[in-house]
Amino acid sequence: MTADNALAAGQVLAILQAMAGHAEPVPAATIAREVGLPRSTTYHLLATLRQRGFVTHLSEEKRWGLGVSAFELGSAYNRQAPLQRIARVALTRLVDTTTHTAHLVVLHGRDVLYVIEERAPGRPSLVTDVGVRLPAQLTASGLAMLAALPAAQVRALYPDRAAFVQRAARGATSLTALRSELAQVRQRGYAVEKDSVTRGFASVAAAVLDHNAHPVAGVAVTYPHDSLAGETVDGLAASTVRAAADLSHRLGHRP
Repeated sequence: MTADNALAAGQVLAILQAMAGHAEPVPAATIAREVGLPRSTTYHLLATLRQRGFVTHLSEEKRWGLGVSAFELGSAYNRQAPLQRIARVALTRLVDTTTHTAHLVVLHGRDVLYVIEERAPGRPSLVTDVGVRLPAQLTASGLAMLAALPAAQVRALYPDRAAFVQRAARGATSLTALRSELAQVRQRGYAVEKDSVTRGFASVAAAVLDHNAHPVAGVAVTYPHDSLAGETVDGLAASTVRAAADLSHRLGHRP
């Protein structure tokens, strides 16, 4: 691939990513500003994407939205994503075992993205629905994955205090505090969170590792913390760790 082709490909992907970040179609001027391209270049690339069906132009509103081809690409990913396919069965078993709602998340920068929710019968809906993003440092699943990353990568994700987010006065506010929390996760074998995401609820989580021991996902169980005894929580944690270990094994991880 030539340098010009690589540049054009990067610009196209930047446009699609910018559009995907909006809940509704947006003007071309907004897209151009967000991706840092001249308007003429943006219009040219949008026209090409429109011909291929990846974007659509709403002429009456003078706005651009994602097209059918983009939807088909996303649907193909959902059909083919091996992690999600094997994880759904594991999460269903985890819900059956614990009688509480289970989640699968992936790390995206300093956030976790919820990709599967298996809600237990009779349990309330939570804010951690599919597609929701939350700061990784505040969630049990995020802490579990961060604890499995190399120290240098954690430092790169959290270079200064501005990178830290608090919620209800909870969550680490410095790299030193975060490192201490991650050390506890590694020693314990799983991560915990209480009231940081939803008041009245807590979560236990473990990381899913691939064949390179890289954390590709996190498995979590969420429960109302005031209604469970300590030994019951220990049982939830053990079940969660087993589910994550099973998924890791199926992904080729060998401790």
